[in-house]
Amino acid sequence: MYWKIQRFFCVMVVLSTLLLGSPVALAHPHGWIDLSIKVISDEQGRVIALEQRWRMDPFYSLVVMEELGQVEGASMEQGLAELGHEIRDNLAPMDYFTEIHLDGKAIDTGDVSEYTTRVSDGRLVFMFRLPLIEPQPLADAQLAYQVFDPTYYLEMVHEADTQQRINDDALTLQQEMPECALSVKAADPDPEVVMRAALLDADEQGEPGLGRYFAETGLIDCR
Repeated sequence: MYWKIQRFFCVMVVLSTLLLGSPVALAHPHGWIDLSIKVISDEQGRVIALEQRWRMDPFYSLVVMEELGQVEGASMEQGLAELGHEIRDNLAPMDYFTEIHLDGKAIDTGDVSEYTTRVSDGRLVFMFRLPLIEPQPLADAQLAYQVFDPTYYLEMVHEADTQQRINDDALTLQQEMPECALSVKAADPDPEVVMRAALLDADEQGEPGLGRYFAETGLIDCR
């Protein structure tokens, strides 16, 4: 019943080879996701999860919602629930597009069990909580994360205003930590990498990890 849902999710997030039957478009990326991150901590102030909110771009949101509306025998709510399940399952093998480091050391993440999908202001929104395998203390430390599509089929950026200034709620803490400074560092890719991405056709696979060069870096600095 939901083959179209899976197909269109693959277009948005996973498979750059599916183009919804449209003419081949040049250059990567082919869409974008606006993201917000909330750092979740326990009573000891240790980080235990990153709560993420992804807003799909208006075009792909429209395409997917139209497809969901055409699925026979299912309500929009049922379709969104199934879509969320598909998104979660497709992201799992790729660590949910998320890399986390504490003072330069890679931090392992667990499986996502809390997630939801909804429509807000005409845009598809996927929200989930990405748990850390082990709680990570922030005292005198710096936590850094990047969220990116490895193929750079999609650009993933923190929520910003029309002047490209990062919104205050794009990176927040669940608990107040006055000793910690929050910031989002813009990507600064080498011009040659930018050119390689620009020359990729929509049906071409970028080099492994291409999206990392274009990823913003969220920083929680408690040193």
